[in-house]
Amino acid sequence: MNLQRKIEKKETISTAERPGVYPHEREEVFNQGFLEESPKFLQLSYYELEKRNLEIKKDRTNGVSRAVFEEKFLDVLRKEQSIKAVIVCFTDLEGKLQFLDYDKKFILDSYENLTFDGSSIKGFTAQNESDLRLKLDWSSFRWLPADIFGAGKVLLFANVCDKDGNFYKGDFRSCLAKYCAELKEKMDVNVNIATEIEGFLFKGINSEQHFTETKGFDLATESGYFNCLPQDDLRKFIDKLAEVQRALGFENEKDHPEVAPSQFELNFKYSIALNAADQVQLYKLTARQVAKSMGYTVSFLPKPVSGMNGNGMHTNISLGNSDENLFYDESEEDNLSEMARRFLTGILYYANDLCLVLNSSVNSYRRLDPAYEAPNEIKVSNIDRGSMIRIPIGNKRSARIEVRTVAPDANPYLVFFALLKAGMTGVEADESQYKEMKNISREGDVKKLPVNIYQALKAFSASAFMREIMGEKNNEKYFFLKKTVADRCPRSLGMNVKSPEVLYHHEITNQKIWADF
Repeated sequence: MNLQRKIEKKETISTAERPGVYPHEREEVFNQGFLEESPKFLQLSYYELEKRNLEIKKDRTNGVSRAVFEEKFLDVLRKEQSIKAVIVCFTDLEGKLQFLDYDKKFILDSYENLTFDGSSIKGFTAQNESDLRLKLDWSSFRWLPADIFGAGKVLLFANVCDKDGNFYKGDFRSCLAKYCAELKEKMDVNVNIATEIEGFLFKGINSEQHFTETKGFDLATESGYFNCLPQDDLRKFIDKLAEVQRALGFENEKDHPEVAPSQFELNFKYSIALNAADQVQLYKLTARQVAKSMGYTVSFLPKPVSGMNGNGMHTNISLGNSDENLFYDESEEDNLSEMARRFLTGILYYANDLCLVLNSSVNSYRRLDPAYEAPNEIKVSNIDRGSMIRIPIGNKRSARIEVRTVAPDANPYLVFFALLKAGMTGVEADESQYKEMKNISREGDVKKLPVNIYQALKAFSASAFMREIMGEKNNEKYFFLKKTVADRCPRSLGMNVKSPEVLYHHEITNQKIWADF
């Protein structure tokens, strides 16, 4: 077919067939149907995203090897022309999610040699030893909703490695992965975790970075627990966030406003520990992005508003194998097995040691106020929500323990790793050791967690257990980071939320804010 006939039929004409078309003529020529279509980057429906991500999650849960995932998704990147970039995520020592986009072609050529400046990340390397590596975890591959992340992008989590290729000791994602693999190999145990993460929705974009004590936060709505109208702004936000989570394979269970006005919580199915920690980071990231697209800010500060309930990240844990839930025993009190009792006893025994990790910010200690259902008592109960650990009603599938003390701004990888390490000391203790650890009553003379960050810092620095599980260097770095922020804040919290505890918070501050001190 010659050029004139193509013009008459308004068919696409190749570049070779249309010499002399200048830039100012392109719009007219395109409108006539003569130019090729521009590239179409990946934009999958939410239904298709959920289907694909659940398939990957199933393989991840069933223990498909990392090598199989790597081969599969390298092939996907090579063949899928509509993918343009890979978002690579990792987490710093304090728990702040870091991420960067790599061009797909670059990833295919250089995925085994991804480096970054570790001295620019708080708690990582010094300036004179700055370079670190990123090792992609191909099992964490996720297809992404284009309206949230941009068209043509997929996502991978990475573990941080030293220059020699070994896992970096300050990266607790790799520490958690390694320890879970050890438990699987040694005891044939899988670690199952589900979190309940609360947050607030505030009016305005970047309202945390512009916080002042006189203004405070402006609630997005007056609606609260179970009484939010269907078209309320909070309900619209929750609905959109639930759609995104569903598309990412979270396997939603329920979502609702929480007790305080403008507070929310979205619950999703338990998962293996590493995936559960990744989902915490994605939950917070997508919540913030959805809120920003609606002109709001989502805050995961533990207690952003005085006089109202705070935000928690209740962490539900159970151990199991392919056949059974090892925390369930119908013949025992509360249907909780001896293994579960030992596990929770280990956590209670090291409660003060763990407190700075579970409640990692100055603002966290406002939440431990007993006037607002604060889980600050070092005990276990099946009814008392002031207990650090609660035993929810459970059956052979759902029996678990719920650690209620965890704040949503904590590093989820470090939290899960530390709780597992503490719990397993109880499981593995001999009878004399376990007798000593059990010297924590359910009622009566109950001890309480630290009431401020300085008490938590003191307990943390004195803890041989925390030095052992974190390593000396990480322990020192973590202590330094937390004390540095604490020293910029009032030692006595008082009744009202202070600017420094918001502005210097590890998930909020930036170079400019920090330098304004």
